[in-house]
Amino acid sequence: MAPEASPTPRGLLFVMTGASGVGKGTIRARLLERVPMFYSISWTTREQRPGEVDGVDYHFRTREQFEAELLTGAGFLEHAEFVGNRYGTPRAPVEAALARGEHALLEIEVEGAMQVAAAAPEAVLIFIMPPSLSELRRRLVGRATETPERIERRLARAREEILAAHRFRYVVVNDRVERAVADLEALIRAEELRSTRWPQSELEGVISN
Repeated sequence: MAPEASPTPRGLLFVMTGASGVGKGTIRARLLERVPMFYSISWTTREQRPGEVDGVDYHFRTREQFEAELLTGAGFLEHAEFVGNRYGTPRAPVEAALARGEHALLEIEVEGAMQVAAAAPEAVLIFIMPPSLSELRRRLVGRATETPERIERRLARAREEILAAHRFRYVVVNDRVERAVADLEALIRAEELRSTRWPQSELEGVISN
């Protein structure tokens, strides 16, 4: 009788968050060029910015579509409201990727990251920290995508989020993008070695429950 095949090791779930304007999107894009991972594309009700592509940067949806998915669809692994807009991570694609043995990366808001931590305690939480609030302000103003009032709301929220950074396993300061990406790649490799990958039987259904 042929030996029974070993179950596919389950992938690792990495959750990256940080204050708005800290450069999460740029870091994520550079990281995925260096580390093959499944990237979960979030749903959002905010307006599409110039240069953004639906289905690539976000799945842009109306508030009615978002709320319908909450009630009748497959649902979200996490969802939160930020500066008047809703954001959510579709549950099914993430669960499928982890079951295939792929690492998965979420780039989400702090509130959503806390939801994921509660639902999946094995998730690796990473907080991207700005060098300073004054630098964060400069970046937000430089994007020229927000009114002064919305920038002030984002900065006020950023101050609150930075106070929560101690709840994350890793804090990476984005003073230079390439250095931040290198730090993230190193911590991913460290987590692979530390965990030696979890057997699927031990974690079956952690996210799907």
